This record gives sequence, C-alpha cells and structure tokens, in this order.
Amino acid sequence: MSTFDFVAALLLLAAILGIVNHRYLHLPSTIALMAGSLVLSIGVILVDRAVASVELRRSWEEMVAAIDLPHVFLDGLLAFMLFAGSLHVDMDSLRARKWTVLSLATLGVLLATGLYGAGIWVILGGTVPLPWCFTLGALLAPTDPIAVGGLLRQAGLPPGLLAVVNGESLFNDGVAVVVFAVALEWANGHVTTPGMIGLELLTEAGGGIALGFAAGYLAYRALRLADEPSLELTMTLALVTVTYSIASALHVSGPLAVVVAGLLTGHRATRFAMTDVSREQVVLFWDLMDELMNAVLFLLMGFALLSVEVNQTLLIAAAGGIGLALLTRIISVAVPTALVHMRALPRLRGIAVLTWGGLRGGISVALALTLEPSPYRGALLAICYAVVVFTILVQGLSMPALVRWLYPPKAARPQ
Repeated sequence: MSTFDFVAALLLLAAILGIVNHRYLHLPSTIALMAGSLVLSIGVILVDRAVASVELRRSWEEMVAAIDLPHVFLDGLLAFMLFAGSLHVDMDSLRARKWTVLSLATLGVLLATGLYGAGIWVILGGTVPLPWCFTLGALLAPTDPIAVGGLLRQAGLPPGLLAVVNGESLFNDGVAVVVFAVALEWANGHVTTPGMIGLELLTEAGGGIALGFAAGYLAYRALRLADEPSLELTMTLALVTVTYSIASALHVSGPLAVVVAGLLTGHRATRFAMTDVSREQVVLFWDLMDELMNAVLFLLMGFALLSVEVNQTLLIAAAGGIGLALLTRIISVAVPTALVHMRALPRLRGIAVLTWGGLRGGISVALALTLEPSPYRGALLAICYAVVVFTILVQGLSMPALVRWLYPPKAARPQ
C-alpha cells in the first residue's frame, strides 16, 4: 500500500466512523474515532490469533515502518496542529496567568517525568533501568486536551481556567519533547551529568522560544505588506513549515518555536495585519486543518494497539502505571500552582480539573513508537498506551460532568 492509498483508507474510515457516531453514538468526534479504531484493532488481533495464515499485525507494522508514521507526526503533523491550536488562545487571559502556565509547562513537566520514572521503576521491580523509566515519564508528561477542548467550553469552565488548560497543553508539548530527547540520550549513555542535561534543556527550549518570536515578528511585518487572502494564507503555511525546518536544523525545539509564532500570529497578525475577509478565511482554513489532522491522529492512536505486545505481567504493570499517572499528575499540578499562588492558594476544584483534564494523547504515542528496538521497548509502549487510552476514554468522557459538578452554571465565573 502506497502512502497515498494509506491516507485515502484513513480518510474513508474516518468518514464512516464519523457518520456512525453522528447518527447513533453522539460522542466527541475525536474520542469516537479513537474508540472505533480501537475496536477494529481488537478485531484484527482476534482474527490474527484465530487464523494462522493471516498476519494482519505484521502487515500493519511493516506499513508503519515503511511510512515512518511516528516521525511523520512529530516532524510534520505536530507543527500544524500546534500552530492551529495557538491561533485561538486568548492572549489576554493567558498573559494574566502566564506564571501559572509557565510553572506547569516547565516545573510540572520535570516533576511528572521524575516522579513517574521513579514510581514505574518501583512498580516494575527494577527490571527496566532507571534512565529508561525516566524516558517513559517524559513521554507521558505532555497533556493533550484537544479531545475535550470544545466540551470544556460548553460545560461552563471559567475562561481563566480554560486559558491555563490550553496554554499548558501548548507549551508542555514542546518542553516534554525536549525532556524526552534528553532522557533518551541519557538512557543510551550519551548524556551523563546533570550539567549537560540542564544545558541541553536550556539550549533547545530557549532557542525554540527565541526562534518563534523572531519568525512570528517577521511574519507579522510581512503580512502587513499584503492584503490578498490567498497570499496571506500561503504566508502562514510558510511560517509553520520554515520555522519548524529551521528549528530542526539549529537543534532547538520546533514545537515551542511554532507555538510562540502561532501565538504572535493569532494575537497581532490577525488583528492588525489582515483585513476582515483575510482573517475569516485564514482562521477558517486553520480550523478545518485542525479538525482534519486531529481526526486522523485519533484514528491512528486506536490502531497503535496493533504495535503493542501484551502479557499478564505487562497488564498488571499497565494498571499500576495508570494509577501512578493520576498520582504524579496531582503532584505536578499542585506543587507548581501552590508555588505561584503562595499568598492565595489555588482552589481545590481548579486543581481537580487540571488533574483530571490532563489527558495524554498522540504526542505520547508517537514518541513511544519512535523508540528503537530494545529489551525495554515493549514494556514502555504497553504502559504508555494503557495510560493514553484510559485518560482519553475514561477521563475525557467524564470531564464535562466533572466540570458541571464543580462549576455549576450560576457559579461559573472567570477566576
């Protein structure tokens, strides 16, 4: 199957599952796509085991390797998704809570990585080396609220808290990718000292933010010179692709660069450098792009089960990994927010929403699938996938009810 055939099959399946969901299930679209592909994956596994001559899982793994799906996502789709998401962030609300978002996206990611790594090392009885456990902690550190973003707004989540959820998810993706890369180098024996680890983190993250500011400002100045919608749309596409390419060449964080560039574009360029017609068409294009890419991503996440080999020991470890993910999320949310709001401690219901809304998604699965074959890859992939499925299907579907319970309509006021 060629890449074009693969994409065509995915889009057809997404359309079919979307119709079924729209007519009968009425679930959030992205969650429905993941659940549908998960059911199909289980069916493929059962057929594979029942019929000896059928090797559907091997065919899937060969196709994933040929297309290199994890890197297609990390080096392609991720840039467009982060840019599209950052265009709609309320910069005024984000600026008012910048220290909370910053602490969650930095200290929170580091806490989640360290605590989860140490905890899963204990759960696995030391059978997986500690550096590899920290690698698992890093790939599970980023949150992905895309699946329930719309539901949170409809459920009455206060705008301030919504800005924190969206802002954290955008920035912690970029930070977590850097932490994962450093942890993986450590696991492979390439980085050995805390000083080297800190320097690499600072270089990649700081360089990505600086590049994003520079690229976003240049794009803003360039957009002021044009007043044709198609040209301005082309310029935003160029901004995303060129910024990410330069970041890769400079070995700085591409996700952080794209997020910063997107925030500047959404806050300044759409207001002061575009006409009303241009703004409407550019925003509509990126909305459609975001919906399409998320549909494909969540569909692929369900099929990722075909890459996971499980046994009874791994199932027990995965169950422990799910509980550990919730525990580390509570700590990695409560500690940074308490440090930022020492004079007025944050409300427990806000911490509850941030904890239960800490969904893991496509970036965690993609990072896990990029791991090279090793004695520990199977265990890391199985635990990662269990946590992702639980957070999206269980936490994601229950988030609206939790928000309505904690923030009744009359009590829903901006924080």
